[in-house]
Amino acid sequence: MGEHKVGTREEWLAARRGLLEREKELIRLNDELARERRELPWVQVEKEYRFQTDEGTKTLAELFDGRSQLLAYHLMFGPEWTAACPGCSGLADHLDGALVHLNARDVTMICVSRASHEKLQAYRRRMGWTFPYVSSFGSDFNFDFGVSFTEEQRRTGEAEYNFEPVDFAKVLDEFAGSDSMAEAAASCGTDLAGYVTTEGPGLSAFALSEGIVYHTYSSYAPESNFMVFSGQLLERAPKGGDDSVATLRHDEYEDAAGTTATSVQPLTARKRSNPRRAP
Repeated sequence: MGEHKVGTREEWLAARRGLLEREKELIRLNDELARERRELPWVQVEKEYRFQTDEGTKTLAELFDGRSQLLAYHLMFGPEWTAACPGCSGLADHLDGALVHLNARDVTMICVSRASHEKLQAYRRRMGWTFPYVSSFGSDFNFDFGVSFTEEQRRTGEAEYNFEPVDFAKVLDEFAGSDSMAEAAASCGTDLAGYVTTEGPGLSAFALSEGIVYHTYSSYAPESNFMVFSGQLLERAPKGGDDSVATLRHDEYEDAAGTTATSVQPLTARKRSNPRRAP
């Protein structure tokens, strides 16, 4: 594991107690942020969106599945792609275990992508997922909630991600020399431009009250990395997490067993220099 500072138990306790105060401060701040999220004004969703699901076409209100709250993770999988983003896939690996707990608390959790329903179901079977995975193909849903971008937006520079303007020319320049980003793009059946300028990850929250759907919250990368529980665990492991670009899915780890450890631990990947990246 390499060289690391070694000390006495007393030195460790003193350092750990100091760190504990910082951790408690972070918990208090997270509690404040959670309260402020709940106090955000709700915005009525007036447009009628249609989604392709296992049960046929559904409206946004019908996706609530009898509950009053809906969380939708926008998983990067473009219509022309052959597979979903490996980073988004690593995040989605964490969702199935949470479903029973969310459902018991009046929350429905889904993933949504622009690829066709047939592609999504085939990919879901490959990944072994059971959560609802719906297609927004043909609707404006992903575009309206800031995770997909039209050709005109990319050409004119009018796109926004994470509530900030995006200069896609600069994004392409930034990643032009990144072998990892090129590998991730190729694994999805697209090129670098298709990977970093057409789709983005995010989480959208909705409420259903008296038959009316309201948009209540949205989060984008890197803030949405809180959903990657394995990343939280890795950050507490001796060597910490991994900030590399995710290039592998969980069913590809075995084939990569002979590579370096960082290349097969991509779940906490967060490209800090460009916040418009998948976790």
